[in-house]
Formats: sequence, C-alpha cells, structure tokens
Amino acid sequence: MDALTIIQHFFPLQGKDIDLLYPLFEEVVVPKNTNVIEVDRHSHYLYFIKEGSCRIFYYKEEKEVILDFAFPGDALMSLNSYVHGKAGYENIQTMEDAVLYRVKANALQQLFHESLGIANWGRKLAEVETLKIEYRLMSKLFKTAAESYKELLERAPALIHHIKLGFIASYLGISQVTLSRIRAKI
Repeated sequence: MDALTIIQHFFPLQGKDIDLLYPLFEEVVVPKNTNVIEVDRHSHYLYFIKEGSCRIFYYKEEKEVILDFAFPGDALMSLNSYVHGKAGYENIQTMEDAVLYRVKANALQQLFHESLGIANWGRKLAEVETLKIEYRLMSKLFKTAAESYKELLERAPALIHHIKLGFIASYLGISQVTLSRIRAKI
C-alpha cells in the first residue's frame, strides 16, 4: 500500500497539505523479528505498514501476550509517546520482512501547528488508534475465541496463514490445542 493511499485513508487532505505531509514518509525495510517500538522506551517515530505484518504484544510474568496484529495500511505507534511524549507500554515487532513508512513524530507535530488540515489528519489518526484499543477491549470482554478468530480471518485472509499458531493462540487467550479445535470447525 503506497504512502498516499495510507495518508488519505485516515483523513482526506488537499494538495498543499499532501505536499507538506508526504515528504515525511520515509520508506524503510525492516527484517523479520525486529522490534519497531519497544516497551518502556519513548518512540520518536510513527510507522505505517506498506508490506508485511507485525504483532503488538507485552510481557506478563515473562510470557508474551499478543494484543493485536497489524497489516498493510495499519499505523504502528505508541499512543503514550505520540500524545504525551513518554515511554510506551507495548512492543511492536515485525513477523516477516516488512516495508514500513517511518514518520518523525516531532516533524509531524510541527506540521500540526502549520496546517489545520494536517492537524485534523493527526487527530483522526489518534482517534482510529484509540478505537482499535476500544475494539480490542470489547472483543476480549464480549467475544468468544472462535468469533475473534473468524474476525482475524476476515481482516487478513491472505496473511493469517503466515502467523505462528502460538501467536494466534496468545492473541485469542487460548491454548494451541483449543485453537486447533476452532480451526478444524471453521
């Protein structure tokens, strides 16, 4: 997914604003298993996935707990760093070789002061990311593992087969044996 499509996905910008924002999108190739954002560290960048996939996770009692997965077009950010300029709570790691767009957070923040359109774009980006967090919470509280697995299949049908089953089981909060039973029924 190209940078312009990603930009317009969050909030439609006009020519002048696109000309200001687009140059901030630096394409970087990131190897598999690279931590793009790390827990307890301030993230100076926002990322957007052009190609590849990532997992968002944290550690609980020395065990990885998968919060979510990210696919082409998705933003990768520590909201705590983006909003407050502080260290984040999550790890974000590539699950395969990936091509990302990297945007310096301070350069983006500067554009917010220069352009109302870009400031609105940034607000919409934060809103979308906040809604993702709310969705994850509601999903964990009110959906079965089978329902959540079906939704993951719908989100990324071509990529789900490249995700380790242990990662999917962690995301669903179940064992790999239970995941195998769910997969057999679907």
